[in-house]
Amino acid sequence: MHQGSGILSVRQRRLAWLGFLLAALQAPVSAWLVSDDSWLFSLCVALMVATVIIADDAARRRPADARPGD
Repeated sequence: MHQGSGILSVRQRRLAWLGFLLAALQAPVSAWLVSDDSWLFSLCVALMVATVIIADDAARRRPADARPGD
């Protein structure tokens, strides 16, 4: 049984990880430097990118012959 391919290519997956790390690191730095709550936007972006990475992991672990609803 073969593993399924993910929704992201290898290059897109690397860029997603880079974007997640940059946004996750930028949030606490901007919270420390800026007095308003604009750092929450960076946190939301990091969480959305993490969701895409998790969905890609799930798609990669699903067997290739399995249907999406299974």
